[in-house]
Amino acid sequence: MSGNRKLGRPTAHRNAMLRGLVTYLLENGSVETTLPRAKEVRSLAEKMITLGKKNTLASRRAALATITKEDVVTKLFSEIAPKYENRNGGYTQIYKMGPRRGDAAEMAIIKLIDAE
Repeated sequence: MSGNRKLGRPTAHRNAMLRGLVTYLLENGSVETTLPRAKEVRSLAEKMITLGKKNTLASRRAALATITKEDVVTKLFSEIAPKYENRNGGYTQIYKMGPRRGDAAEMAIIKLIDAE
């Protein structure tokens, strides 16, 4: 499900956290999180948008396997994916925010870009 980053968590916890972040990103358009998490979420979110562009029953079921809310899957297939119909990848953008005050972790905002 994820790349090489373990993010200091066991596999099941890491996968659940990434699924939640992808769901939140697709639901709200942006998420503020740490930089390594944002980089992992980017990979999953772009795969979900690519599935949404296919718009088949199999791709909808594959998206439901990752995204935790059915209404977000509906939004993905009806609103988000059609915006990126003429774009091949690069649906998200990561902005670095600087260190977090408590533990100096590098923070970032990951956003869905506006399709022209």
